[in-house]
Amino acid sequence: MSYLKIIAGPMRLPFLILTPACVAVGAGTAFWQTGALKVLDVVLVLIGALAAHISVNMHNEYFDFKSGLDSKTRRTPFSGGSGTLQAHPLSARTTRGLAWLTLAVVAAVGIYFVRLHGWKLLPLGILGLMLLVIYTIWLTYNPLLCLLAPGIGFGVLMVMGTHFALTGTYTLTSFVASLVPTFLVCNLLLLNQFPDVEADRTVGRKHYPITIGRKASSVIFGIFMLMTYLSIITGVILKLLPVSGLLAVLTSFLAVRVCSGARKYADDIPHLIPYLGQNVMVIILTLVLLAVGLFIGK
Repeated sequence: MSYLKIIAGPMRLPFLILTPACVAVGAGTAFWQTGALKVLDVVLVLIGALAAHISVNMHNEYFDFKSGLDSKTRRTPFSGGSGTLQAHPLSARTTRGLAWLTLAVVAAVGIYFVRLHGWKLLPLGILGLMLLVIYTIWLTYNPLLCLLAPGIGFGVLMVMGTHFALTGTYTLTSFVASLVPTFLVCNLLLLNQFPDVEADRTVGRKHYPITIGRKASSVIFGIFMLMTYLSIITGVILKLLPVSGLLAVLTSFLAVRVCSGARKYADDIPHLIPYLGQNVMVIILTLVLLAVGLFIGK
């Protein structure tokens, strides 16, 4: 049991809830536009998506351990890594091996759907695999790429990839729906970087809380939160999303609270931490409500 805990730590299991929420949005767009889903294909998509999330988590844990970053980070329930490799350094090699193994699972699932629907899935698949590998070792040293890459991975790539895997087509509906997790996940990583500024600076990282400061970054956070709800409302107005998709706007009241807290406590990390948790709630609830709206929409 102890060994299993050591293996599970770098996977960051509590955070994997984000993946089925994103996949549900892609499955929702597919169902709304086709009226049917193949259960086996949905299961395979979910396996591939979870493997991708686990792979990027384990790559992140491994490289942050090797760089010494995790030993300097002020760990919170929502940021700073699991701490597993600091407590059990001999498991680092196993972590890296599992990171590559889960990446292979992603590739295998992708190949299955390419054979099923054709080469048009390849651009998303290749870009997704690249993001998994280079995020920690390269993208975190460029502020704009560090901001956008997580959202693109869990938003545009995961939602549109899910839609294509289940339907064999790309649609404007799946693109508009994918913008919601894109903005939300960008915000997830952005706000979670606030407690890590001092530690990240020591290893040369350059995300926006470092380069422009936490206060200015909280403005970006607010803009992205606004864009989340504008994407939903615009999609409904253009009839690219069902009216029931407006269910997802219900979380805007909590989102306003999170934006206010992020602005007020940007430089006061102990008081900011509860808002990190509330931000996670906004993200998961918004995605779940959007998916429900898609499945019940007409």
